[in-house]
Amino acid sequence: MKIHEYQAKDILESYGVAVPAGVATTSADEAVAAAEKMKADGSSLFVVKAQIHAGGRGKGRTKKNNAKGVILCKSVEEVRKAAESLLGDTLVTIQTGEAGQEIKTIYVTEGVDIDQEFYLGILLDRAKSKNVIMVSTEGGVEIEKVAEETPEKIIKEWVEPGMDLQHNQARRLAFALGFEGDAFKKAVKFILALYKCYEETDANMVEINPLVRTPDGEVYALDAKYAFDENAMYRQKKYAELRDLAEEDPTEIEASKYDLNYIKLDGNVGCMVNGAGLAMATMDIIKLSGGEPANFLDVGGGANVDTVKNGFRIILEDKNVKAILINIFGGIVRCDRVAGGVIEAIKDPEIAKKVVNVPIIVRLQGTNAEEGKEIIDNSDLNVISAVLLEDAAREVTKLLA
Repeated sequence: MKIHEYQAKDILESYGVAVPAGVATTSADEAVAAAEKMKADGSSLFVVKAQIHAGGRGKGRTKKNNAKGVILCKSVEEVRKAAESLLGDTLVTIQTGEAGQEIKTIYVTEGVDIDQEFYLGILLDRAKSKNVIMVSTEGGVEIEKVAEETPEKIIKEWVEPGMDLQHNQARRLAFALGFEGDAFKKAVKFILALYKCYEETDANMVEINPLVRTPDGEVYALDAKYAFDENAMYRQKKYAELRDLAEEDPTEIEASKYDLNYIKLDGNVGCMVNGAGLAMATMDIIKLSGGEPANFLDVGGGANVDTVKNGFRIILEDKNVKAILINIFGGIVRCDRVAGGVIEAIKDPEIAKKVVNVPIIVRLQGTNAEEGKEIIDNSDLNVISAVLLEDAAREVTKLLA
């Protein structure tokens, strides 16, 4: 579960991680009031940031006003203009695609004098089954670009499961970034506090880019990306309310209500599969056969009538879908029951109307696969059975040709 920058910084600050003062607002008047208070407290520089769940805001542009997603302001009057140019407009960045995302909230923060920018990120290294902290002197740059072009500039420390980040590890990271004197001590404190925050909130990704050092040796998180492990949200109920449904795909939200793991893609072949690994393999074989998957949809271990029906409903919300490939391995669930469930679901009046012109290929393997194929073949519906996954993918692409 992703959250906005202003929400992330509130959490970071509660753990003692240094962040510039900031206020989230939904109107230009509120933005001006926030800037005036900061000015009264001694600030002469302000930054107005669009709050959307996408990176690349600084390089992005709004559709109507052609405004940057992050605007530096030298006066309260400029804050008003920046707020008016962002709120209600749609920001297009490298991560949003051409559709962009509507800006409903902006974040007004104090400007900070920057002596140097750094990168700091924490996430789970699945290859080592350990949390890893990565730092780099290349702050303000996409870490993927750094990893590709100058990987030697990324320094990593792995944390043993069940243990805290050790002080000597935090010191090594701060030293690798070139911190000295009081700034070194503050950087060590910053890193330790950030890791504690990451661990105790069940985050699965925290990224500070840039982490900055000011000319007087202060250390701040100038930007923050934060994502929680959704499987642990039952332990983090106070953070669950931070979820912004307006930033998520409506179909994915609908799918989550039925415990379906769904991600929309750009293709035209709808996929319904039981098991994440099999779903990935199904999408791969569709592409290898010349097609394009329209979604990732894992219906889980079971595939009963209700599951299949909801799966159809979610897939058919995408008007780009021209064919559907159902790929089920009958381990926990029997293939003949799945086949019966598919037929019954297709006969549902709501589904039947939508699949009239959408061919369906069903590939069943595992327990009672032959019986399941027979049920599909003997139906009078627009359903084609397949035994091999390769055959199923070819059938789909043939129908789309």
